[in-house]
Amino acid sequence: MPDMTHDIAKGPHGAHHIAPDVHGQNFYAIDRQFQDLMRLYMEPGLRAQMTPHFGRLGELAGGRLDELAMIADKHPPVLQPRDRFGRDEDWIDYHPAYREMEKIAYEEFGLHAMSHRAGVLGMTEPAHPLVKYAFTYLFVQGEFGLMCPVSMSDTSNFTMKTHASPELKRLLMNRLLSQDPADMMKGAQLMTEKAGGSDVGALETEAERIGVGADGIERWKIYGQKWFCSHADADLALILARPRGAAAGTKGLAMFALPRRLEDGSRNSYRIVRLKDKLGTRSMASGEIVLDGAVAYLVGDVNHGFKQMMSQVNLSRLSHGVRAAAMMRRCLNEALAAARGRRAFGKATSEYPLLRRQLMKIMLPTEQALSMFAFSADAMGRADKGDRDAANLLRILTPVYKFRACRDNIPVASAALEVRGGIGYIEEWVTARLVRDAQIGTIWEGTSSINALDVVQRAVGKSGGHKTLSAALKSKYEPSGALPGQYKGLLGATLDRVERFVEAVAADPKQEKRSRLAAGALYHATTAALLAWEGATLGAEGGDARRLLLSRLAIEHRLAPQDPLSLSESGWEEEAINLLLDDAPVPLAKAAALVAA
Repeated sequence: MPDMTHDIAKGPHGAHHIAPDVHGQNFYAIDRQFQDLMRLYMEPGLRAQMTPHFGRLGELAGGRLDELAMIADKHPPVLQPRDRFGRDEDWIDYHPAYREMEKIAYEEFGLHAMSHRAGVLGMTEPAHPLVKYAFTYLFVQGEFGLMCPVSMSDTSNFTMKTHASPELKRLLMNRLLSQDPADMMKGAQLMTEKAGGSDVGALETEAERIGVGADGIERWKIYGQKWFCSHADADLALILARPRGAAAGTKGLAMFALPRRLEDGSRNSYRIVRLKDKLGTRSMASGEIVLDGAVAYLVGDVNHGFKQMMSQVNLSRLSHGVRAAAMMRRCLNEALAAARGRRAFGKATSEYPLLRRQLMKIMLPTEQALSMFAFSADAMGRADKGDRDAANLLRILTPVYKFRACRDNIPVASAALEVRGGIGYIEEWVTARLVRDAQIGTIWEGTSSINALDVVQRAVGKSGGHKTLSAALKSKYEPSGALPGQYKGLLGATLDRVERFVEAVAADPKQEKRSRLAAGALYHATTAALLAWEGATLGAEGGDARRLLLSRLAIEHRLAPQDPLSLSESGWEEEAINLLLDDAPVPLAKAAALVAA
């Protein structure tokens, strides 16, 4: 019988026809735009110190972490409700891949602790927000689900440091900030109930005071149910509950720290009764919890629990924006690899005009989100040092960023899957998981509508944050000698127009329906100004000025009136797209000429 074996991979029907993905690449090394912005925004000495660590995490994100994420997604956590004696010793079994990812996040990089103490990765002081979110950005390109528990541990540590009594800090903080797996405590937040998701004031969980112990810590008992608990088996969960007899609504809520195990090592009086079968973030355990007199420690002022929790929520919202930026970067890299590596009808699909336009629809929101990450983290760093203007700026940037970047992540992920084609829909490829995971950003820490209302009604209507934002942006780009005066005028006119619009929406209750439009307009105007300043500054230093081209695209395609049936074409735009889809740096003179055309 003749030998029928042959190497089909090299034959006419071989695997070489399938475009590659970006697995195996260093996600820091290939991300020139991220490197450029770190050079612009981060202090040079700190950047030099962190660069080897960025490189290390970039290598992991594109390699081992990416492999582990794929495995953990296919082997979600399993709840074990009872032990073999029939005792309610519920626990969650995780796949070894998830545990290995935890070691990378908590033990090797200390992502939960670096903002709160010195010593992580050799830093002599707590990490600047740019550093922490840079690591978030790189990590999430490999694994998104675990970053929820990591972020909640980080924000829990912030809340405990800010609001807990000295006695409670002595009991818990060393373990919360530890990188030692035998000692560390990981955090979570429990708010959502059947009666109250976005309407937190409707929650029904009650608290009954026990008293102050000999250690000076005030203890309470908690009764009720929490309906959506991400990181359900956290060692310590910050929880909102209403002290019996307290006022209705959010004013009557207090914050408590709920340990999974008491000081003597015994189980606390609450049970994980079910895990959620989720669309995405499948590696991470979300569940339902029943509390039956669980012991908890009062955190801060008993009358200010909701306000204290909101400071933590705002940190989580900013983290969500950065996570969206990270996932969009992975989507862009995957789409470019697929489009350049796939041939159809005799040439690479990246050469076809319609697909080039689709790639730009992925690239523009990706770069907008990166600019917002750097600008917001820089503002947080200054706010942490007592800069009140920076704190006011961060107040409006946070919900604006969370609102738009998380919404953009969904069509970007879908477009990246489409570029990959049919195999992108198959779970062997990362694009399917990116599409699933993208959906959660518009739900966690407030829906799109909740964040848009926060922008319009509070940050604009009550605090005038839009004026702070506009002034901060103009102070960056107006002094630039590298930006054409004509384009500075366009940026200024755009910011002024958006400012008037959001003011009008905030002033008229009948215009609440336009809150999303107003929040989106602020985002697009902000990113247009940032992209212009970044591109001009980098170009003036002899680097890549491509972000200046993206700035004009943001204005024309996000804020300018469009006739969808017009056949007229912009000559500058076609040339800009060709430059943007080429890896070669764009000279400042070329970019400036095109935006002024």
